[in-house]
Amino acid sequence: MQKHLEKLTGFVDAIASMKEVIITNIVLLGQVPAPTFKERRRSQLYLERLAGSGVDECTTDGYQNPVGIIRGTSKDKPPIFVVAHMDTLFREDVNHNFTVRRDTISGPGLLDNAVGVGVLASLPEIFKKLALRFESDIVLAGVIQSIGQGNLRGVRHLLKTWPTPIRGAVILEGGDLGRLSYYSSGMIRGEVKCDSVTPVGGDPLFRQNAILVLNEVINQILLLRMPQRPRSRVIFGKIAGGHKHGLIAYNASLGFEIQSDSDEMVRQIYNDIKDIVHSIRYEQGVELVLDTISNLHAAKLGYGHPLVKSVLDIMETLELKTVSYPSESELSIFLSHNIPAVTLGITRGTDYHLKGSTMEIKPMFQGLAQVVGVIQAIDRGVCDGP
Repeated sequence: MQKHLEKLTGFVDAIASMKEVIITNIVLLGQVPAPTFKERRRSQLYLERLAGSGVDECTTDGYQNPVGIIRGTSKDKPPIFVVAHMDTLFREDVNHNFTVRRDTISGPGLLDNAVGVGVLASLPEIFKKLALRFESDIVLAGVIQSIGQGNLRGVRHLLKTWPTPIRGAVILEGGDLGRLSYYSSGMIRGEVKCDSVTPVGGDPLFRQNAILVLNEVINQILLLRMPQRPRSRVIFGKIAGGHKHGLIAYNASLGFEIQSDSDEMVRQIYNDIKDIVHSIRYEQGVELVLDTISNLHAAKLGYGHPLVKSVLDIMETLELKTVSYPSESELSIFLSHNIPAVTLGITRGTDYHLKGSTMEIKPMFQGLAQVVGVIQAIDRGVCDGP
């Protein structure tokens, strides 16, 4: 292990010499719009970039997830997955032009997740540069329909239909460098929609204000008792409604997310919110609907797992400050299939989910050396125990 760790700092400089290749992949793929459910063009370009780098196989699965495979030297070792989600938060009509400066790149969807996809497409060339061969096949999987209403359908289908055991997995996110996620919280993401209707026999001028109705929903949710153990919370992330300042809002929506270390607590809080929504609907005479957007089960690899320990050693060698927090990404699906996996950040940046998302270029080379080191650790067997 120590011998491999000593090589990592040298990897940083070697990867930095490939700066133009990596940036080209990030920009080319990131400038192709890929909102959830409309990732086809980006997926096709991703496969073209992989084919140009000489991977052994390029294909799509039955759900149209684009996959590249680099064959390993052993037929007996299960494959190692390296994964990045293809979709972004931004619609096709948003200007996706990126701005490349000396030290930074900026553009919508950059950190979530053009960097991850661009790095994934660059790995075959990086392996060649570093003269690396692996016993396991390396599966470079771009997964579709991950975020929001996609509800991780791409990776769910990929793992459900994959024909062999999987040795381990690394999930790539654009930020933040030093991130180590090895567990996921239970989660339900929901939306409450309010349509104010005219009461039977009532005056249409006195319809309920939908924003005020949702305000009451929020107030009653805030009265719910949230335990500190298991740690639980409700996040109000989005609210929208109305047309102009002087007109009562007859339609509005509220987006929220329940998070907890316990699946049972997530369900209990959701049922409490359902009761709140139903009671306000009847009491205030409005159309109030609660929809589930996505959900995840709580899962954990464990701090003592050899994969987690190996990642910590790699980060220490590269002088990265480790930050650990739960991930709502593809990680949870791998862990729920009892496949050891971690989510790693590639670089540092700002405005993660905004149109002006900006990444730093130089730290990315440490991030990539980290990824290579983790793949090597899995190939050496840190995930092979019970």
